[in-house]
Amino acid sequence: MKFSKKEAKQWALATVRDFYMCPLTPTTADGRFDEAGIRDNIEAYVDMGLSGLVVGGFISECWNVKLSDWVRYHQVVAEAVKGRMDLWTIILDPSVHQALEKMELVEKMGYNGAEVINPVVQLRTDDEIFDYFDYMAARSNLAICLYRTPVSGKVMGLDLLARLAEIDTVIGAKQGSLNRAETLKLRRSLRPDFNVMEPMEAYYCDDLRRGGQVIWGELSYILYGKKRHLMQEYMALCKAQKWEEARAKSEALNGVRQYYEDIFIWEVARTGTYASALASLKVWYGAIGLKTGPVLAPVRDLTPDKAEQVVAKLKQLGVV
Repeated sequence: MKFSKKEAKQWALATVRDFYMCPLTPTTADGRFDEAGIRDNIEAYVDMGLSGLVVGGFISECWNVKLSDWVRYHQVVAEAVKGRMDLWTIILDPSVHQALEKMELVEKMGYNGAEVINPVVQLRTDDEIFDYFDYMAARSNLAICLYRTPVSGKVMGLDLLARLAEIDTVIGAKQGSLNRAETLKLRRSLRPDFNVMEPMEAYYCDDLRRGGQVIWGELSYILYGKKRHLMQEYMALCKAQKWEEARAKSEALNGVRQYYEDIFIWEVARTGTYASALASLKVWYGAIGLKTGPVLAPVRDLTPDKAEQVVAKLKQLGVV
């Protein structure tokens, strides 16, 4: 590890910045992960200048595979990255023992952290959830990012987050409730070295002005294709504190941003799951030249007509 447990929060404040993306996973027609495609896409992510990858969760379809495939996927990602980006896994297991087994494996592969959802079954009280993370942190060296989301069945409250923030290796939280006011409230209320991470790119220009430092755990920067440079430009203007220029540059993304929200973000919000929403993004990935493939069964792909509509819209928006 690049840090001790006591150093985890300061390491994360210094390191976890800019674009930490959750990429889609290329798949084959027979329902397997496409290892060559994963490696090809990672070269593209390096060229894009990503700071880190957050892999192994819902967007990567790792909720829908065997444990052996989950492990192999992480091996392939680590081998392809070769230390060129910070690597984090995503843990979705309600069993802390299974979670720790996975965390031990990926630590040996070179991963520095884990985004961890609070258990989706059984452990629901604040004390039970605290004990889950406290037990985990005592037995793993990885930095831990809490995944605060309604997908878990319980959105962790301020009091619980304040308790969890006192654990050395709990470095922050992905604020996945899709509520901007909650992001700002948590950032004001929790200890200053606890990183409240905003996953909504539409807020990022403002977020850099309000204590944020990373777009965490989504994939808009990848998806924006030929308009990706606008994100780089508005981020640079924000860092130079040229706020009005940055806002104007950011607003040039509103068309593609709204389409991304319509076919993905709000589909997740409407259903409380990522599964079916990924079908549109698989088509989008292919349209911008990345390796893609079908959604893993039993989730359905888009119909050919709907896939054509997605590609046509992306061309209209200037993304491809």
